[in-house]
Amino acid sequence: ADRLDHVEVFTLAGLLTLLWHGTGDEEAVVVCCGGAMGGLLGPADGLYHDLGVALADAGIATIRVGWRQPNDLDTCTHDLLAALELAARRGARRAVTIGHSFGGAVAVRAGVLVDDMVVGVVTLATQSAGCEVAEGLAGRPVLCFHGAADELLPPMCSELVAGLSEGELVVLPGAGHLLTQAGAELRGRLLEWIPATLA
Repeated sequence: ADRLDHVEVFTLAGLLTLLWHGTGDEEAVVVCCGGAMGGLLGPADGLYHDLGVALADAGIATIRVGWRQPNDLDTCTHDLLAALELAARRGARRAVTIGHSFGGAVAVRAGVLVDDMVVGVVTLATQSAGCEVAEGLAGRPVLCFHGAADELLPPMCSELVAGLSEGELVVLPGAGHLLTQAGAELRGRLLEWIPATLA
């Protein structure tokens, strides 16, 4: 489709799927990843797709990452790093990583590892396992959203990440793990925060 490419990266460990919004040569990119079961749409009824469409209009690329081996923290971190490397090869210089649930830990880890490119991190109802390195993000913008009514992971998971990274915690009243009830707030906040962080 216009400004949306389906990229497949074949590896010995499986197929890495990327949905790439934009022209492919933007200097700023957002890399979004799903939870332990994978997926490309994101929480809140397709948040990642909506961000990709809106940010492309602002000259910011968005890459949605489909895991080779869902729920494998090391492999999924490698997948996110591969997406960042491909973006860098196409000219990207600044990135924000975003992850939901299990993917929050991946977004945090990739942000710590690629500190010369990742200028900000967003977690959405993140797990805390794998986020022990979040202190490596201190000094960069970190935004942690969590539903107050999350039925899988308590808000204290995001509170831990925000504390370690010196980031901001936003608890969303009435929102569950998929953050469906807070879709409008998430879209509004992120469409302001992401361009400002990448500027």
